[in-house]
Amino acid sequence: MTLVTQIEYRTSWGEEIRVVGSVPEMGGSDIVKACPLTTSDGVIWTFSKDISVPASGNIEYRYILFKSGMPVRKEWNAFPRVITGCKNGIIYRCRDSWKGLPPQQLFFSSAYIDCWSRCKMSKPVTHRYNRSLIIKVYAPRIGNECVLCISGNQDSLGNWDIQKVAKMNNAAFPEWTVELNAANLIFPIEYKFLIYNTKNDEVVEWENTYNRTINDLQIKSKETVCISDLYANFNLPLWKVAGTAIPVFSLRSNESFGIGDFDDLKKMISWVSRTDQKILQILPINDTSITNTWTDSYPYSAISIYALHPLYMSLGKLGLLRNKKQAEYFSQKQKELNALKQLDYEAVNKLKWEYFSLVFKQEGESVLNSVEYQQFFTANEDWLQSYAVFCVLRDKYKTANFRDWKILSEYDSKEVERLSSPKSSIYEQIELIYYVQYNLHKQLSEASEYAVEHGVALKGDIPIGINRNSVEAWTEPHYFNLNGQAGAPPDDFSVNGQNWGFPTYNWDVMAKDGYKWWMKRFQKMAQYFHAYRIDHILGFFRIWEIPIDAVHGLLGQFSPALPMSKTEIEQRGLYFKEDLFTKPYIREYFLADVFGNHTDEVKEKFLERDGDSDAYHLKPQFDTQKKVEAYFADKMDADNVWIRDGLYSLISDVLFLRDHKNPNLYHPRISAQFEYVYKMLSQYDKDAFNRIYDHYYYYRHNEFWKDQAMKKLPKLAQSTHMLVCGEDLGMIPTCVNEVMDQLQILSLEVQRMPKQRNCEFGWPGNYPFLSVCTISSHDTSTLRGWWEEDRDRTQRYFNNILGRQGMAPEHATPDICEQVICQHLSSSSSLCILTFQDWLSIDANKRNDDIEGERINVPANPHRYWRYRIHVTLEDLLKADDLNNKICELIHSANRDREF
Repeated sequence: MTLVTQIEYRTSWGEEIRVVGSVPEMGGSDIVKACPLTTSDGVIWTFSKDISVPASGNIEYRYILFKSGMPVRKEWNAFPRVITGCKNGIIYRCRDSWKGLPPQQLFFSSAYIDCWSRCKMSKPVTHRYNRSLIIKVYAPRIGNECVLCISGNQDSLGNWDIQKVAKMNNAAFPEWTVELNAANLIFPIEYKFLIYNTKNDEVVEWENTYNRTINDLQIKSKETVCISDLYANFNLPLWKVAGTAIPVFSLRSNESFGIGDFDDLKKMISWVSRTDQKILQILPINDTSITNTWTDSYPYSAISIYALHPLYMSLGKLGLLRNKKQAEYFSQKQKELNALKQLDYEAVNKLKWEYFSLVFKQEGESVLNSVEYQQFFTANEDWLQSYAVFCVLRDKYKTANFRDWKILSEYDSKEVERLSSPKSSIYEQIELIYYVQYNLHKQLSEASEYAVEHGVALKGDIPIGINRNSVEAWTEPHYFNLNGQAGAPPDDFSVNGQNWGFPTYNWDVMAKDGYKWWMKRFQKMAQYFHAYRIDHILGFFRIWEIPIDAVHGLLGQFSPALPMSKTEIEQRGLYFKEDLFTKPYIREYFLADVFGNHTDEVKEKFLERDGDSDAYHLKPQFDTQKKVEAYFADKMDADNVWIRDGLYSLISDVLFLRDHKNPNLYHPRISAQFEYVYKMLSQYDKDAFNRIYDHYYYYRHNEFWKDQAMKKLPKLAQSTHMLVCGEDLGMIPTCVNEVMDQLQILSLEVQRMPKQRNCEFGWPGNYPFLSVCTISSHDTSTLRGWWEEDRDRTQRYFNNILGRQGMAPEHATPDICEQVICQHLSSSSSLCILTFQDWLSIDANKRNDDIEGERINVPANPHRYWRYRIHVTLEDLLKADDLNNKICELIHSANRDREF
């Protein structure tokens, strides 16, 4: 066949359009072999070549913009162009348009296409007329009882008679196709698309545009012309959904084993579906087994970006033990653990691994010899093997810090291969880990498929960081800056900032292979999820990097950043006193304010006087926060904690920080206005510092950080079909909204944390459509908990936001909680995802009496035990008709249950 493609693209000097496709004549999908198009005017580009028809009869292709021989822009490729039913001896002419991100990309995500759309699929049509005109159009929002049709000024299009419209084929949904016999066409053609309800036999919606036109195409014998890359335009109502956020570990059922598991996830999906919700959001579920103690309960510190956490295995689905005594033992332990109010991480972990070992001896050989397992292993071998060896060595040496191992402290792929071979002494342990990961994959895949069947999208969570003692830090250290720590500047969560302890990324290295590490991570997640939340999306613009010797986030600086020279600081009005501004400011006059009756002890043990002045400096053994932390590690009574925290504050009492890479450049220290060094400045110097501070933190980096994000996020956001949501709370530069809007990444809106400056509460009616709104999150108190935290703030919320008169009640009553939820359900956000705790707050009989026990995390506490479990079983929840019907009513009243 002869393939001729044509695309209109206005290029600049040095630019050209190339095409790459699935056949050898088009480069075999290898961008390096992309074929150049020809042009006479730099606007209309044409490719023409004889093509050998592949066995499948289908050809995929896409366009790429090259400049100076390098690819600089690629098309949106979520749904590639496909020529179907190719035959020898025909000419196939394609009139294409450049495919950028589609309008309302939400409706092209796997969340919508796979879970929410109920459009019936057509069977593929392979028929071709001798002379054919094919029209292709994208239209994802077509209801279950509807079909996309085309009507126009041709007999084959019904001549605008709505009883004779031509129905289109959606075998390649969300793309719709119609093939017309060109021999019967009279040019020019005028047409429109419309939605037709086949059940009621009526037109639901016409396109809201002028008539589309096609001028004379002169289609010859044995020639097919295809017009593609169109988008239907309809005035459809806003399509919004509601959902629930709950960690898997928090689920409770009659069958679970002291912790929520992947089979419980199916029950939770059933409840979400029962209450007319459309999305279920969970926290990260990757393996976090660092110490095998309760400190591993923190789900954002994974040891593998691929491995699933063994704790989420459903033992009942894994297999029953044939030994009755063993079975009875575990049955009794199951009852004991399920009766606990909160999760006992260590007991559950220990018992589940005992069960894994026993059932593996019983079932392992047959499972590992199965075709399904072999397929899983082949698809995942590149990470699974290293992960398994890592786990065995971690347990052998009692530490995940591979630097302290006696062997393989530096990764060696050949040695890992040897240890993974059947002849290895640890091979049985390796196989057990393979077996566990295979079954976790099976169970999570089943939950994902169950979600699709019930019209529920499963939303996962991608942490911004990894543990510095993780498989990836061991196998791919070149991707990370292991001498830094990632965290966050001070915000509503923590006045001292947050130090997550994760290494930061070496983005320059990652860019060299096209961010392959991230692409693989996202694509692995897409096997199970239909939407995902990017934890701390600001990390793709810049990360808050904290020195390795610091504990608090206050000593961090943005990376990458544009630090300031001494000359620039002085040009902006502040005379730069290097020793005074960059070293801890410690003076006699305020030590008593910091240490109280411990002042003399502190001066004697930890400080040294600078000559005869009233200034002090810290003794060398205490001059970093990490040294102080180590000294007080086993001294945790109230007095010592007071002294420790005071020493932390002395160390961070500086006005400027030296740049991590260039010590002759400086960053104004975050929140320095609260420090003694700032307070001692003259008013003139304070004003100068504030101008420098505001410029640095709110204006200086905007375009710089935008450029950093646009190097990474477009490629990553488009690497899968998942719906992309970003957690964009905290100190948000202007460029974040610009980039997220451009890439159609949904923002996160939390009413008590408004993004508008000088605004106490957000107003849900003003939220953008491309957003997720919520009342609470895993990092905040629940609605009921927040209500009791600050009486004055609650009163203002009660009067100004809820519009109620008089004094606010002491507790958030069910009717107040219902009003707040209704306000959020009625918001402009496309997704309203509420925590499980907040949903239950509307029911006096079902809400938890223990408000504080419902809180999942306190970000200011890095040693928090993540152990919250719901107080009702999922079986009882599914029977709670009063609550469930109430939720359905609220969702229906807010129009968050539309079909399309």
